[in-house]
Amino acid sequence: MQVLSRRSFLVAASTLTLAACQTRGPGSLEHELQKTAIAPGAAVPPQNQPPAPPAPLGDPTPDDYAAMYAPVPDDKFPVPGVPQGSINPAFLRRKVAYNGPEAPGTIVVDPARRYLYLVQPGGSAIRYGVGVGREGFGWSGEATINSKQEWPDWYPPKEMIDRQPELKKVVVKLQSGVGVAGGLRNPLGARALYLYQNGKDTLFRIHGTNEPRTIGSRVSSGCIRMVNQDVMDLYARTPLGAKVVVLSGPGHNGMTQPAAARPKKKRKGAAGAPA
Repeated sequence: MQVLSRRSFLVAASTLTLAACQTRGPGSLEHELQKTAIAPGAAVPPQNQPPAPPAPLGDPTPDDYAAMYAPVPDDKFPVPGVPQGSINPAFLRRKVAYNGPEAPGTIVVDPARRYLYLVQPGGSAIRYGVGVGREGFGWSGEATINSKQEWPDWYPPKEMIDRQPELKKVVVKLQSGVGVAGGLRNPLGARALYLYQNGKDTLFRIHGTNEPRTIGSRVSSGCIRMVNQDVMDLYARTPLGAKVVVLSGPGHNGMTQPAAARPKKKRKGAAGAPA
């Protein structure tokens, strides 16, 4: 598996103050908060196209995808459905083979390929397409999910507000400080999982977005964004204390061979580790 970059927390923290999951998207709060955005209907830029993905363990049918990405009207806020064709098909949720070293329940994020994997028992993983941090805003290493929130509030750091005075027009006083209340126009979307290192909040999140067309792109200030339906699925499957591994670059990540092609062989290791 790709060797992780063991960046110290202090070095990461110097970038974290620039992050706070600020995102972009036409017609949304993200667009209001930043001057640049991807034009509606624009094709995904070539540099955002994924490399050849690992072979899936059977492609879901169109009906499967229609159910996965259907509207969710009965949540705290009604979640819109994902329009067909708004996501590159390579980034739709599916089950793939996994022969890496991480135990079931581990979240593995591959920013270079724009994928997040939730390792499953039996040599497989659920793969989700994600949007990742722009150049200079990413990080790599290991973290733990120490907090989970439904429809979280968003608290941009003071440094971000100082750099972008227009934020003062949209933030309000909330329970824990100045920010944007949870809801359909909040950049964190329907769910957020909070990454901690050594018991300290990294300020990086795995969170939702209302802009499915940005999945597969480098669009955020460091956080990992997912379509709301996907982050809701991940949220329901992930307990507090779950391990998160963020890879540092392209390379072998354990998701390179389909199960049918992977030779059967015995492997020594911790109990429960995928073969």
